[in-house]
Amino acid sequence: MDFTVLYWILVAVMVVGAVGELIPGMPGSSLILGAILVWSVATQFAGITWAIVVVFAILVLSAAIEFMAASWGAKQFGASKWGQYGAIAGLVLGVVGLLPALPFGGPIFGILFGPFIGAFIGELLFRRQQADESKVKVAFKASLGTVLGSFIGNLIDGMLAILAVIIFVATTLPLVSML
Repeated sequence: MDFTVLYWILVAVMVVGAVGELIPGMPGSSLILGAILVWSVATQFAGITWAIVVVFAILVLSAAIEFMAASWGAKQFGASKWGQYGAIAGLVLGVVGLLPALPFGGPIFGILFGPFIGAFIGELLFRRQQADESKVKVAFKASLGTVLGSFIGNLIDGMLAILAVIIFVATTLPLVSML
């Protein structure tokens, strides 16, 4: 296969990955990492500079951002550790699809609503001695913080993914014409 054709196919996969990072539950960074790995192996690591290695490391770390952002959002809106752990558990359960599947959107709704439901249940369990109205308000507020944190995490992941594609293209495009 011609390296130019392979290159542009991999760039297209990376662009799909960058868009996927903005959508909860889509494998964005793994598509970008896979494309970088395929290009590296195909070219015997020619043109892979420190910039690509740094991008690779950032994308690996960005996998944890979505999980941490949901917990951070819950904490900023007054969630206890129970609410934060509930948000993480809800996200994990949503990712593996243990929330009831809906006729439309199933796993994506699980990823979106899992942290919300998990934080809400965690806060209700933590605040079971409080008056009913008070604990429901606090649990709802913590759940909203979880959703906001997840949204912010997706935006950060998306920006990192776009930056990764830009750096990859800027670093490797001159090499394509030489191969």
